[in-house]
Amino acid sequence: MGIADDAVEVRAQGWRTLAALHGHIEAALERELSTRFGLSVVEFTVLDALSRQDGWHLRMTQLARAAALSSSAATRLVNRLEDRGLLTRILCADDRRGIYTELTAAGSTLLDEARPTHHQVLEEALRSAADVPELAPLVDALGRLPAPAGT
Repeated sequence: MGIADDAVEVRAQGWRTLAALHGHIEAALERELSTRFGLSVVEFTVLDALSRQDGWHLRMTQLARAAALSSSAATRLVNRLEDRGLLTRILCADDRRGIYTELTAAGSTLLDEARPTHHQVLEEALRSAADVPELAPLVDALGRLPAPAGT
């Protein structure tokens, strides 16, 4: 194996480790959010993304990007959340073709109730992942990331 092949393998191993950590965290979050609040991880992510916006709304394309979904998957998700009364769609005043997605009061309330569980489960999942030798270096690296501005 040459140097270039070694670099490819290092990147591939890094990607596998990241995917394993993501799967570990997502499974724990999915279990608790679903059981306690009837939310999937991606639904929580969408509500959280909307809550962090000035005015609590995003264009559908922005929402799809924030949740790492295709446009059609984002539309299906928004339909489900809208049916549950957690968000609503409104037409853009500047561009009648544009549609915003906005958090409702019920969505905000549910998100506020779910956030402490999300934070607790995330912390516990990272703590347990730190005990797995293959995942520990990545967990350590996450712990050294700078805090976002304004926190």
